[in-house]
Amino acid sequence: MDEAAYSHGTIDGFYNHGESTPGRLKHSVEEWGDVSASAKVFRSATLKWKETLLNRKRPFVGRCCCSCSPLSRDKLFNANIPSLGLRNVIYINETHTRHRGWLARRLCYVLFVQERDVHKAMFASNVTENVLHLGRVQKAIVEVASEKSMLGPPGEPDQKAVSRVKRKARWILQEMVANISPSLIRLTGWILLKLFNSFFWNIQIHKGQLEMVKKAATEMNFPLVFLPVHKSHIDYLLLTFILFCHNIKAPHIASGNNLNLPIVSTLIHMLGGFFIRRKLDESPDGRKDILYRSLLHGYIEELLRQQQFLEIFLEGTRSRSGKTSCGRGGLLSMVVDTLCTNAVPDILIIPVGISYDRIIEGHYNNEQLGKPKKNESLWSVARGVFRMLWKNYGCVRVDFAQPFSLKEYLENQRQKPMPAVLSLECALLPAILSSRSNDAVYEGDANLQVNSRESTEESYKRQLISNLANHVLFTASKTCAVMSTHIVACLLLYRHRQGIKLSMLVDDFFSMKEEVLARDFDLGFSGNCEDVVMHAIHLLGNSVNITSTSQNEFFISPDTSIPAVFELNFYSNGVLHVFIMEAIIACSLHAEMRKQGADGNHGAISQEALIRTAAGLCYLLSNEGMLSLPCQMFYQVCHEAVERFIHYGVLLVAEDDQEDVSPGLTGQTWDNKLPDHLSWRSDEEDEDSDFGEEQRDRYLKISQSQEHQHFVSFLQRLLGPMLEAYSSAAIFIHNFAGPVSEREFVQRLHKFLLSRTEKKVALYTESATLCLVKNSVKTFKDLGVFQEHKVNRDCILELKSSFLPHSSRQKLLEYILSFIML
Repeated sequence: MDEAAYSHGTIDGFYNHGESTPGRLKHSVEEWGDVSASAKVFRSATLKWKETLLNRKRPFVGRCCCSCSPLSRDKLFNANIPSLGLRNVIYINETHTRHRGWLARRLCYVLFVQERDVHKAMFASNVTENVLHLGRVQKAIVEVASEKSMLGPPGEPDQKAVSRVKRKARWILQEMVANISPSLIRLTGWILLKLFNSFFWNIQIHKGQLEMVKKAATEMNFPLVFLPVHKSHIDYLLLTFILFCHNIKAPHIASGNNLNLPIVSTLIHMLGGFFIRRKLDESPDGRKDILYRSLLHGYIEELLRQQQFLEIFLEGTRSRSGKTSCGRGGLLSMVVDTLCTNAVPDILIIPVGISYDRIIEGHYNNEQLGKPKKNESLWSVARGVFRMLWKNYGCVRVDFAQPFSLKEYLENQRQKPMPAVLSLECALLPAILSSRSNDAVYEGDANLQVNSRESTEESYKRQLISNLANHVLFTASKTCAVMSTHIVACLLLYRHRQGIKLSMLVDDFFSMKEEVLARDFDLGFSGNCEDVVMHAIHLLGNSVNITSTSQNEFFISPDTSIPAVFELNFYSNGVLHVFIMEAIIACSLHAEMRKQGADGNHGAISQEALIRTAAGLCYLLSNEGMLSLPCQMFYQVCHEAVERFIHYGVLLVAEDDQEDVSPGLTGQTWDNKLPDHLSWRSDEEDEDSDFGEEQRDRYLKISQSQEHQHFVSFLQRLLGPMLEAYSSAAIFIHNFAGPVSEREFVQRLHKFLLSRTEKKVALYTESATLCLVKNSVKTFKDLGVFQEHKVNRDCILELKSSFLPHSSRQKLLEYILSFIML
């Protein structure tokens, strides 16, 4: 990459290092034929677009939460940080070394890795013995030995039993503990420079973000905990490689034991990985494993005590949907415990966003179609690496959010009223089964901040960990850059599902790019829009059909086969987090208009009713990912989203006599209507938000502008697959015959959704993905449709009494259908 193009953090520039984007795209373009005529059609438009982007600054993402960590927000940050721009990590030449000349140019990779600051003294030592001598571990050893001992009085195990348990503990630690090798890290750094340059165009990082991380690592003398989103197997190597290149010591990485393979496991251990069970609290025989959990807890504590850095994937597994999943707090709770027991003075938390043009796995279609996940093996790893060498996966963007103090976060949470845990059943069920509209939604949401002294300390702690995990994942998701493949896939599925000319697709691509930037989300690409769109289409491969029209123009359409649509949906979900709240408002508008139509009233819509309906939809979709920060109420964020719609001109305030006015937007495209700088209101503003009667009593009308109508329809289609999956699940339970195991029910429901898709009954093919099936079942359990109990290790589902009448199931279906645009 020409780094000078990124030095000021502007949108202009090129993709790669040393060669312009058109040159790199030449071969893929030639596969389509002569596009010179097409290029002439919109070259003048492209020049106009580039003029509008000159000197435009990228939004700086990932700042700390004003409410939960205000002091951290002012640390490590200065006014120059956002202007430092981007850097391509894998572009290394002689200027990145201490040497110059012909030989330095030839050996720049070797010289670069040799000059990195990595040595044995940086990493933990004598870990196994220190963990075995911890009081927590000693207590667990005695307790387990007491259970297994057949001799001696109760509570006093014989020494043979204790010795056996100690040997077992030592064996577990030998399998768990990482043993980092600086030499192997250097060798791996050199190999990764070669490999990454062969199958990635670039790996971009923001120099300002890395500056904050480097200051935190070198000046603050606290352990760092990196908490990235999990998109691909390569996430493990990617983060370590970037830190290595910037002289930040390698973190210890929590890895699933599915990667504990011969040879591979040794390499992972020497690069900082340590293996953990998927379910921390259960041993192979299904009982609670006190010993294993105490050893893992002790290991985490010892690493943090020795100022080691950690890398933990809170989602637990790679995202199969392209969306950021809800957090799991197992390992995070151990990090918090370590701080609460004063083993370390403080810990710095760093959310990390990772975005790929195309993941190295390609897609997860087999798993989304319900086929069993193949277990990793040495052969599959080797075959995957070999396959990667012959493909190009485009660009990668890694964003580090601002580090924040865990101690400050916990102290701020303790000063706030203890939150009452409100279940989905309490929040939403009354609105579905009763005729009280959505009153219960607002009342329940408001009660989230009520001090509940009846809550136990353990439940409070669980809720605190859950909020922290979701807070981190929301921040990490918001920092994820939007890639070109995300926008193209989204446009083809939810704007131009029947296909579109290439020149028009480029127009809409530019418009959506501007919409993303206007919402303070960053982009993972830059350059000429025509070239970027062609690059994205090339990477999406067989999921996109390309045909030539009689006017010597290319016609682009999505492949309508199930696997192709699933793959496009995966990449489209990479842009969903940008528009998710607005999509919820758009679907709630549809629900309110349908309600008015049923009442014979076609007047204005109550803003208060719209917000409450939208808050109810937020609860319904709460298992689909992070919709808001845990320190914000759904009612609050929906209120802000409605205010933005009014600001855009999509909604008009009735009493202002603006029903037939589209303020200053005549002639603009459907996307190109936002101001250059429009950000979500800060938490300081949230605290002063006025939700008074004057605000609630406003009545709104939808703008009659065709551009606005298209925009609202687009937003409604974004949520179409989720809502169709949920409504199909509601149809399926009309003939529910329980009890049945949850696994069997998920399989039956998935077959039902796939059959609807194959018969062309479903509006959205992607509604039949296994992820949406599982999420709908989880939502119905949380909502109180099902009750569950364990038989052996199976979860058995049966209808709750409130949903035994068919009328209740019909109300559930009608509630979900009210949001769907048919």
